[in-house]
Amino acid sequence: MTKIVLASGNKGKLREFSSMFDTHFAEAGVELVPQTELNVTDADETGLSFVENAIIKARHACAITGLPALADDSGIEVDALNGAPGIYSARYSGEGDQGNNAKLLDALKNVVEADRTARFQCVLVYMRHEKDPTPQVFQGSWEGRILTEPSGTEGFGYDPLFFVSSENCSAAELSRERKNEISHRGQAIKEFLQRWHP
Repeated sequence: MTKIVLASGNKGKLREFSSMFDTHFAEAGVELVPQTELNVTDADETGLSFVENAIIKARHACAITGLPALADDSGIEVDALNGAPGIYSARYSGEGDQGNNAKLLDALKNVVEADRTARFQCVLVYMRHEKDPTPQVFQGSWEGRILTEPSGTEGFGYDPLFFVSSENCSAAELSRERKNEISHRGQAIKEFLQRWHP
């Protein structure tokens, strides 16, 4: 089995990755190993874009483990906030998911429904080794709008606030399987599985 490090410690992301990758990778003789199992600490996300941060995380995992790495950087862009919280989505309030959601609702308290458009972005980067000069980059985006209060108990992060028009519900009201089919991360992972080469 070929081992690839998944450069993330986020439990929600790990669940989504494992459910989409397990079957495909097992067939390809590849094992995806969370970085926490290899004692890899979180990298300092000093980039100014999702792509830069994903490369930083992948390179960090490669350097520590000597294995190829796959890293995800993702977040939510709200048009009324000029794209914020963007790359700072996970750190927006400094108080975890509930704090982030509360801060976002507060920032949009005077914004009418038509102007509450937003999208989730996900960038995946695969690096064969620490000095890989050509990281493979895969991207997905998911359009929606921000609700005025949380709805649903599935998912994680901003899912309870993210309304998906095509499904007529929030991302936190979707089944895990449906979310994986249509989400930003689901799109990026599908692209990765179609185009990835070791």
